[in-house]
Amino acid sequence: MKEYWNSRYQQKVFAYGITPNLFLKETLDTLKLSGNILFPAEGEGKNAVYAAKKGMKVSAFDISDVGKKKALELAQSENVVIDYQVGKLDNINYKENSFDVVALVYAHFPLNQRKELHQKLGALVKPKGYLILTGFSKNNFALRQKNPAIGGPPNIDMLFTTKMIKGDFNDFDIIELKEIETELQEGEFHNGLGSVIRFVGRKKS
Repeated sequence: MKEYWNSRYQQKVFAYGITPNLFLKETLDTLKLSGNILFPAEGEGKNAVYAAKKGMKVSAFDISDVGKKKALELAQSENVVIDYQVGKLDNINYKENSFDVVALVYAHFPLNQRKELHQKLGALVKPKGYLILTGFSKNNFALRQKNPAIGGPPNIDMLFTTKMIKGDFNDFDIIELKEIETELQEGEFHNGLGSVIRFVGRKKS
């Protein structure tokens, strides 16, 4: 997978654009979130850079070293600093209950890893901290077949349902959890009508 993502990020243009995901932006802005935030599977860094511009202390990681390089270049161009590690969650020593916010933006994991990774990421959130997630729903599979430009995993097992997300993050009080169809315009690889899950949860004390 590292080779796949390095290849996708190899071009000078940013694969998913340089403006933040709208749901992430609206959530950070509406809830006026602050403190330190973690972006798993952050790719080229557009969301991490937005959070840093809002004054948050930003950590991020991804398996792609090409993604890291472009993320740091974007951060420099916007005069912000982000801490970006290359590797998988198990290889990076983040401490439990150490982040005010964890934000998962189109971070899809294999079926046999998803629940465990979600629970490990949830454990990194401080009590009363927030978890933000947006990703493609299982209904996106049919939409992707009609319009491959919408993107998202071609493997339906890697897609989400609201029930799945509720179960993975059952130690969070639900602020928002819904599935919607929305027009995406994010760089070259997320374009058209897609079906996404949106979740905001606040960790129980």
